[in-house]
Amino acid sequence: MAGQIAVVGAGLMGAGIAQVSAQAGYDVVVRDVTEAALQRGHDSIASSLARFVKKGTLDKADADAALGRITTTTDLHALDSADIVVEAVFEKLEVKTEVFAELDRIAKPGAVLASNTSALPITKIAAATSRPQDVVGTHFFSPVPMMALCELVRGYKTSDATLAAAREFAENVGKTVVVVTRDIAGFVTTRLISALAVEAIRLVETGVASAEEVDAACRLGFGHAMGPLQTIDLTGVDVMMNATDNVFQESADPKFAPPELLRRMVAAGDLGRKSGKGFYDYPD
Repeated sequence: MAGQIAVVGAGLMGAGIAQVSAQAGYDVVVRDVTEAALQRGHDSIASSLARFVKKGTLDKADADAALGRITTTTDLHALDSADIVVEAVFEKLEVKTEVFAELDRIAKPGAVLASNTSALPITKIAAATSRPQDVVGTHFFSPVPMMALCELVRGYKTSDATLAAAREFAENVGKTVVVVTRDIAGFVTTRLISALAVEAIRLVETGVASAEEVDAACRLGFGHAMGPLQTIDLTGVDVMMNATDNVFQESADPKFAPPELLRRMVAAGDLGRKSGKGFYDYPD
C-alpha cells in the first residue's frame, strides 16, 4: 500500500495506531522524545503481534512483515515525508498545540495532520498551525488493534479533502468510521462515557454501591462488555479525569465535573491497571 504514516508518541495509543497501520501495509515512522519510550512502544507492538500469532489470527510471516514496516526516531524532522501524521501525545491542549505548531513547520504541504484527542476541540488544535484545513481528529479507541471504531472529527476549517483522506486511512486500517461534523468538546463517545463514568464514580463515592456492583449492573443490565469503572482502570484514571475535565471546562455542564474521588485517586497515584491500583487492585 502506497503512502507513509507518521505517529507522534509511542505510548499505548501511538503504538496501537502504528501497529494497525503497519498491518494494513503502510510504512510507519514512530517518533517519541526518548529512545527508552520508543523501545517500550516497539516492544508493545511486538508483544501484541505475537499474541495474534499465538491465537492463530495472524500468520507469523505477516506479523514479521508488519514489524519490519515500522521505524522509530527521536527526530521530529524525520516525519517530513509522511502523507498522514497522527499525533498521540498526552491529552492536554498546550501539549498538543505545541506538537502541531512544530508539525506545521516540518510536515510536507498537503499532509494530513491528525490528532488522536478524545475530548479537545480540533479547531483549537488546528489554530496552532497555518493550515487548519489540513487538521482533523482521528479518535481511535484502546486497545487500537482490537477496537473497531474510529471517531473522525471535523474542525471548523477542516477541508472535505482532509476528511476524505482521514476516512480512507481509518477504513484501510480496518476501522468503522463515525463522523462528528461539529467538534464540541468530547465529541460523541467521550461525552457519553464521561457522563456515565462520572455518575458511576459518584455512586461509589456516596456509598450507594460498590465499584463491583456498579460495574455488574452495567454489564448485566445494559449488556456492556465492561463496566464503566473497569473501563476507567483500563484507560487510566488520570486520562479519564483529564477527559471529563476538558469537557467540563468547555461546556460548563456540571454533569461532567470530575468527582472529588477521581481527583484524590489521581493525586494518590492510583491510576488503574498501569499503577496496580484504581477502583480495583491489580497485584500482577
